[in-house]
Amino acid sequence: MRRTTTALAALATGAGLLAGTGLATAEPADRGGLDRFYHQRLDWKACGDAKLDQAGAQCTEVNVPLDYTRPRGRTITVAISRLRATDTAHRRGIMLSNPGGPGGPGLDMMVDVRSTMTPEVASRYDLIGMDPRGIGRSAPIDCGWPIGTMLMSPGLDRPAFDRTAGVQADLARRCAARHGEVLPHISTRNTARDMDVIRGALGERRISYFGWSYGTYLGSVFTQLFPRRTDRFVLDSAVDPAGYMTGSIRNMGRPNEEALDDWAEWTARRDAEYHLGTSGAQVRALVEGVIRQAAKSPLQIADYRLDEHFAPMLLFASLDDPRNKARLAATVRQLADAAAGKPVQPGPDLEAGLRMIYRGQPQLSGQAAVICGDAAVPRDPEWYWRNIQRSRAAQPVFGPFANNITGCAFWAPPREEKTVVRNDVPALIVQATGDTRTAYSEGVALHRAMTGSRLVTLQDVRVHAVFAHYPNRCVENAVNTYFRDGTLPGTDTTCREN
Repeated sequence: MRRTTTALAALATGAGLLAGTGLATAEPADRGGLDRFYHQRLDWKACGDAKLDQAGAQCTEVNVPLDYTRPRGRTITVAISRLRATDTAHRRGIMLSNPGGPGGPGLDMMVDVRSTMTPEVASRYDLIGMDPRGIGRSAPIDCGWPIGTMLMSPGLDRPAFDRTAGVQADLARRCAARHGEVLPHISTRNTARDMDVIRGALGERRISYFGWSYGTYLGSVFTQLFPRRTDRFVLDSAVDPAGYMTGSIRNMGRPNEEALDDWAEWTARRDAEYHLGTSGAQVRALVEGVIRQAAKSPLQIADYRLDEHFAPMLLFASLDDPRNKARLAATVRQLADAAAGKPVQPGPDLEAGLRMIYRGQPQLSGQAAVICGDAAVPRDPEWYWRNIQRSRAAQPVFGPFANNITGCAFWAPPREEKTVVRNDVPALIVQATGDTRTAYSEGVALHRAMTGSRLVTLQDVRVHAVFAHYPNRCVENAVNTYFRDGTLPGTDTTCREN
């Protein structure tokens, strides 16, 4: 689950637990073997990226063990960037970050986040971007998939679902064949361990942190594994660690269905422009008709053939932000034309979505590696089919997707148990009530799990990722105040539209 333009990479969404207790051990067993990583010298240089270089960032690579239980074995490098604190007299320390996904490269993330920080806050931290292991410049996973993502809808009937299950099994096989020795070590737990190595290599006692979406899960896992290494943590659009990841995806169904209804009403009021229907019910009926047509025969859009498995995903991609309504209406207008047999040349947004679905990006293989490497999922296709069928009445467009089988059902079992997050580490959690990627209930659940946290609720807004993405003075003030002073609000807070 990540804040991206197309958002398909952004669906979505920890190391040693003491057996049976849910309590993390902060130090790996072979500390002596890890000392060389914690005390390595870093070679900073230009990033070779226009955005980063123009912002004045420098980059380096941090050497980490592939397998933390064998620190003298194979190593990989994790790429990080740094925007140095300018107020050295009041420097607070380092602030690490993650943009979500999982699978989101994050080297340039803090360039954007810095623009919403007050000058006082931005000047006091070394702002650290990172490509997590398996992603971007950090030993990237590329499974060579024939499609872009494993996240798709199962279609309208059982034969379509069975075909989807076959596709998912094939995607898992391709990853195992190409990266079988590495996949067990691409996990949130190991990324959290990498973050602690980065802390040590930078000579810091603690880290502050800002994360969107899946990045909140990574941040919460770090607080569990290394509670004494945390400083000021802001977790924006949070994931419930207890339900991660299958439960998090299932929770997407209802808010996306509600967002589709809101968009349909908005579009109906603009029928003179889009000609999609004069009532919300008519617009929704047209959308569902387009999906049924794609099931009968894939929609021809330029060189692409859009089928029932990915047509809903093009809708999903624009429902994470209320400012995308016109973009989605234009996309649906093109899909309706294609369903009617008219020639369609896709606009930029539709073209980007189709390209990601059918031509792919390596980062989405990395997304699968993290999701499937973190937590075990049910392996019986019948479990998914039953949930899909139950969802159709109330969530006809997005329930099937949210309950669909993924490649994780055919993946090798995770190397470690899922992290149980239960601690009193202070943190500020930001959550919009209408979030379509990480449902509001997810943020509430994380707040309960982290008893030292405070929750800032953005009321009645359907947006995913708030700070530095969706302008709101109340949220910005809460985040900046916490990063500046380290003082959480006295009580949970509710913010409303500006």
